[in-house]
Amino acid sequence: MENQDIIAKTKEALSPLETENVVKFVKGLSFSTVIGNPWVLAILLIVFFFAIIKRSKPVLLFLFTLLSLMCLIHYTLPEGGELTLSSLLPFVGGSLVIGSVLIYFIFIKTE
Repeated sequence: MENQDIIAKTKEALSPLETENVVKFVKGLSFSTVIGNPWVLAILLIVFFFAIIKRSKPVLLFLFTLLSLMCLIHYTLPEGGELTLSSLLPFVGGSLVIGSVLIYFIFIKTE
């Protein structure tokens, strides 16, 4: 009986991380909501400052990936509708572009 309770609590705790909920969250984000929340803004500024001052390529690539995936999800995936081939192809193409940029800067380009 105890295992069932743990499983139920785990499912309840992880339900906000389901794909549909994440897509809703990212689609609901706007520039004004990010700027309006001082904690998110402070964290982004600290990370950006660290990446620029230290010239940290991994941190800059992480920021690029995070921002580009947010834009990709916001503009390509439908909100609550079904995934069709016409809505899935731009997402796959954008993901391939992001992946190829990451592979180029991580493995191919040397300093």
